[in-house]
Amino acid sequence: MSRQLAFVTCANNPELLSRCLLTSPCLVASTYQQTIYLHAASAAEAFNREIARQRQAMWLVWVHQDVVLPEGWDHRFIAAVAEAELAFPKLAVVGAYGVVGAGQYAQRAGHLLDRGTLLRESAELPCRVDSIDELLFAVRTDSGLQLDPALGFDFYGTDLVLTAKGQGFDVAVVDAYCEHWSTTPKGVNISSTLQSRVTASGNIFEQKWADHLPLDTPCFTIVKRGDVENQCRIFAGESL
Repeated sequence: MSRQLAFVTCANNPELLSRCLLTSPCLVASTYQQTIYLHAASAAEAFNREIARQRQAMWLVWVHQDVVLPEGWDHRFIAAVAEAELAFPKLAVVGAYGVVGAGQYAQRAGHLLDRGTLLRESAELPCRVDSIDELLFAVRTDSGLQLDPALGFDFYGTDLVLTAKGQGFDVAVVDAYCEHWSTTPKGVNISSTLQSRVTASGNIFEQKWADHLPLDTPCFTIVKRGDVENQCRIFAGESL
């Protein structure tokens, strides 16, 4: 099953999409099914519709519009997933970047170029994780897993991990090196619009998984409800 891939993307910036994802060699010259949803209301609107369309077992790859998949990425990814399946027989979700554990025990996992900075985390790959970054992940289409539309465009990756693990599946990060050219600034000075969006999704996520706290995502440390809102205020340059 690891030999079959399909791709789905949400896009709201055609110029960024054309400059990044659509230049990926494995998508430019391939027969892979690739579906792009423009201005969807949530990540779930696109992903759930696409996973429901699949009539054979395969890996559906969710990838952001600002990602570039280097030459040969598809073949390396297929091999990496096959290796992970041998280690984790119940594998249903695979990410390119994620977090193992939480709090003082949190360890990052993954290998990618993020806005010009090479990230090669210390966790040996493939490894089981407790959170994944939404920039790129793949889901086994026969798993029955879907994204939660209530989360919009934030926290749906970690929500997917927690849902999958709750159903007895394994979730892993593999070496799926890619380039991520996000226009979102690192650290502080995020826009008020982004602050409001992430806070709203964070409140829903914290309530949904209150019994599983503390949790670490690639962007947030959540010990108690309200932590996402407070960290968003810091990212926006506000004083607490």
